[in-house]
Amino acid sequence: MSVSNRTRSVPAEPPCVAADRIATSRGVKEFLRENGLSVVLFGLFLLFLLGQSVTGWLVYNDDAREHGQRMVAFLSYLLTGHFWEAVFENWESEFFQMAAFVALTACLYQKGSAESKKLPEEGENPQDEDPNEQRDNPDAPGPVRAGGWRLWLYERSLCTALSILFLISFIGHAIGGAKEYSQEQLAHGQHAVSTLQFMGTPQFWFESMQNWQSEFLAVFFLVVLSIWLRGKGSSQSKPVAAPHSETGV
Repeated sequence: MSVSNRTRSVPAEPPCVAADRIATSRGVKEFLRENGLSVVLFGLFLLFLLGQSVTGWLVYNDDAREHGQRMVAFLSYLLTGHFWEAVFENWESEFFQMAAFVALTACLYQKGSAESKKLPEEGENPQDEDPNEQRDNPDAPGPVRAGGWRLWLYERSLCTALSILFLISFIGHAIGGAKEYSQEQLAHGQHAVSTLQFMGTPQFWFESMQNWQSEFLAVFFLVVLSIWLRGKGSSQSKPVAAPHSETGV
């Protein structure tokens, strides 16, 4: 008996559904185009945080095995001082460096650097404009239009936010570090320490300053190298053909 093949007709998609799907696709593409830098940076953060957690877990268990101690599961490792100390220790240095850089670039200059404001004799800097002159501008941020103490806080909001993030990370480093330090102390037959006691140890300041020095060294090279070197298309670089003596982007 022969069987005839019949082509099934696929119902046409309603125009409104197709239009919504196209609009959604365009919306996603537009969002990624407008926010690509933050999306990629945060994605890399999550990727490397996952990598740190997995490798840190392996290191932790290797050390536990060598000392005849109990190994832990991955999720249990995420609650240890070993993990949180390492995380906050690095966050602390990053936020410290960024807060200090924002504050220092408000009042200090580096001639020829793309990371510096123009010298006074080179022209005006838009960052130094009086925001009170824009209070009647409907597109100005709310605190600018409000003026007074709201504007005062808003003028310092970037450095303030970074400083708060630094303090949170600093405290997190101290708490996680005290937990890890106490575990090592107990393993060697000594006493555990409180968070404040740990902050008074050379170990705590060694961990902090070894990261702080590297952050400021990296920023130093970014500031100085941007005088002579270029990164075409980057907002952190002067135009490729700009003279070395030109300050600012």
